Amino acid sequence: MKQKIRIGCGAGFSGDRLEPALVLAEKGELDYLVLECLAERTIALAQKRKLQDPSKGYDPLLERRIGLLLPTLVKNNVCLITNMGAANPVEGARKIISIAQQQGIKIKVAAVTGDDVLINTSPDDPALETGKPLSQSGELVSANAYMGIEGILTALERKVDIIITGRVADPSLFLAPMIHAFGWHTDNYDLLGKGTVIGHLLECAGHITGGYFADPVKKPVDDMAHLGHPFADVFPDGSAVISKVAGTGGIINLQTAKEQLLYEVINPHEYFTPDVIADFTTVQLKEIGHNQVKVTGGTGKVKPQTYKVSVGYKAFYLGEGEIAYAGPSALERAQLAGEIIYTRLKDLYTDIRIDYLGNNAIHRTNFGHESVPYEIRLRVAAKASNEAAAALVGEELEALYTNGPAGGGGVRKMTNEVIGIVSTLIDRDKIRPIVSFFES
Repeated sequence: MKQKIRIGCGAGFSGDRLEPALVLAEKGELDYLVLECLAERTIALAQKRKLQDPSKGYDPLLERRIGLLLPTLVKNNVCLITNMGAANPVEGARKIISIAQQQGIKIKVAAVTGDDVLINTSPDDPALETGKPLSQSGELVSANAYMGIEGILTALERKVDIIITGRVADPSLFLAPMIHAFGWHTDNYDLLGKGTVIGHLLECAGHITGGYFADPVKKPVDDMAHLGHPFADVFPDGSAVISKVAGTGGIINLQTAKEQLLYEVINPHEYFTPDVIADFTTVQLKEIGHNQVKVTGGTGKVKPQTYKVSVGYKAFYLGEGEIAYAGPSALERAQLAGEIIYTRLKDLYTDIRIDYLGNNAIHRTNFGHESVPYEIRLRVAAKASNEAAAALVGEELEALYTNGPAGGGGVRKMTNEVIGIVSTLIDRDKIRPIVSFFES
């Protein structure tokens, strides 16, 4: 049994920067590098791409990330674990093998599937958010269960270089290598709870190194243009020290760690994952050095008998248009433009939103601040049942160029089919991970 392993998190979402992972792979002295790149809507959109082309459906940045990282991963003997497989881990694995062959590198890759449960999901199943049948949301396009550690553990036992999964719960990506390295029993829920705490602290990458924490007035963070991503030295007793590569930007301290610990946690007594129901209430955090936070405590109890399933459905088409006004009376001219658009569209759509960016777009009020804005960007959006109807919104904004009011410019218009997300549950006995192996 190892006395310590080091796990880094090089990405916290699909569109994350590329270079922090490379810095970790080059200078972090890692055993494992995790790229956490999957969210609820991300996988639904990936399913759409797969329907259009069966060879697609993996993360759009997979080729760039792997092409950049692969030589360093192999040179430094770092095992990569990622959910960039999204809706198509097998094709993602084949793409990785192709990249390795182009670079003349010999690797073993494992693809973990089994999370796609659309054929096992009934339109009559209740949505957790509403209690109503899924069919009332709209046409279902995807259903992916949050799998846990099992498939990843199988892959690790085969000593592969890269593991690419579909929908796996975020902390499980980190927990699996802990179990593998330390020989933890998968029914030791105390240790699994501790490992889940560590995974949760790492999973959002730049969150814990000060990215989402930063406020230049109240919570300044140095060198955010070169924000480093975190790694954790994990020990067999389930404790860890979280840090980052020396010389990278950002900060790790009690504040950043506490913010991430509570992120997306509704009930700290019972944080449900496929592997364990973790209890965060006994977690202790302690700064033990510059950019070093020690994590102890946490526990867990038996894993749930169901998997959560993220269900994507066709919600609506969104039509948008924007136009800018600047100078004296900018707000008044933008408001007049909004009134014109509303009058012309109100009988065509049941749901129209008009925002005055720079005045009340985010909070829907200016909270009584009466300063006169020098520039305003008008945004109009409406829900439609088809793309042609959605396009009319942008067309009406563009027509304001010559139909007034005065001084409008910088029009932008777009349409988009929106995939909605709801959740349901499925009995865990109905799902089995499938692990496929590939070699370059």
